[in-house]
Amino acid sequence: MPLIVNLDVVMAKRKMSLNELSEKVGLTQANLSILKTGKAKAVRFSTLESICRVLECQPGDLLEYREDVAE
Repeated sequence: MPLIVNLDVVMAKRKMSLNELSEKVGLTQANLSILKTGKAKAVRFSTLESICRVLECQPGDLLEYREDVAE
């Protein structure tokens, strides 16, 4: 899939663990892990909004489109 999820990169820049993000966003670590690894098939705008609010970033910081990525 040519959509790349950079959640781990943004979390590292903010020095935030998956556990801490999970608590602040109100999602399970398992669901965040699925999103972080790019295995999620969809993401709710409310979830994206919460993650962006907690990480103080824009949706474009978390998601990237690249045609050259093999599925």
